[in-house]
Amino acid sequence: MQPLRPKRLQPGDKVVIAAPSGPFIPDRQDELDSGTEALEAMGFTVEHSPLIKSASRHYWRSGTVTEQAAEVNALLADPEVRAIVPFAGGNSTTGYVDRLDFDAVRADPKPLLGFSDITGLHLALHSQTGLVGMHADFAPGFGSFWDGSTPERRKEIGELVRGLLIGEIASATLPAQEQWETWRPGQATGPLIGGLLDRLIRLQLTPLALAPKRFDGAIFFWEDVGRNIGHIWNDLHALRMQGIFDRIGAMVVGIPIHIQGPAEKYGPVTVKDVVLDVVGEFDFPILGGVDFGHTGPNLPMPIGSLASVDATAHQVRLLESPVA
Repeated sequence: MQPLRPKRLQPGDKVVIAAPSGPFIPDRQDELDSGTEALEAMGFTVEHSPLIKSASRHYWRSGTVTEQAAEVNALLADPEVRAIVPFAGGNSTTGYVDRLDFDAVRADPKPLLGFSDITGLHLALHSQTGLVGMHADFAPGFGSFWDGSTPERRKEIGELVRGLLIGEIASATLPAQEQWETWRPGQATGPLIGGLLDRLIRLQLTPLALAPKRFDGAIFFWEDVGRNIGHIWNDLHALRMQGIFDRIGAMVVGIPIHIQGPAEKYGPVTVKDVVLDVVGEFDFPILGGVDFGHTGPNLPMPIGSLASVDATAHQVRLLESPVA
């Protein structure tokens, strides 16, 4: 399946901040405001979706699976909506990815941004339609959400994302915040595939799974947050048994956040240790400590778009425009 590139945005286009995962909580109004202002400063007209406006919630989610699917599908089908930017992640997209309107995406492909739980949407849409998804920040991430970052860094990433969305930037070397790490040297070129590790694992258990050939020569990027390091080890072995590591061209690993290690009596173990333990029989290059996902500002990683990795020189370069 060929990549389906969303249509590029134009100045003044309508961008909708939506709630496809966790709810909008009113005490986060300042985050919504700052995200709205940042997207408007990019030159877009910004509106809020019905689930944002109502601050609806169903347990930890913004609504029932029926309500969430209805909101996402309405935005996908609305010709006036030119991009969808989630307010937040969470833990809910697995409940309704099978209800997505894939025909609407094929008829009018538009950018969907986001990371974390939105990985489920990105990969389901890419699996079924080829849509290139923009693994990038949520709306507040373009504003003031990342407390530890500088205004200069937020501006740098915001301008990069804007340039990719409007088609002004066709290729770019991603700017590192901290020093990236060579976990295994080498270079590779291929389509970017990945996101939050456990959402990828879950999708691969469904009829919406990415076909094995979609990993041929791919730059497999992943990150994880708030989990036991042993679970990561098991997930990576599941991918090994699926034959995915026989196919990929390179691996890019994000910065692990809130990862719980084993009991002290078993000795210290890092994510790097776990990765090299699982993929020791393979020889693809591995670049670690790359700042995408639950560290920010979030480097854009367009799923399905061609990129190159030089793990030796600590470089990731986007090679083509993610929009048409």
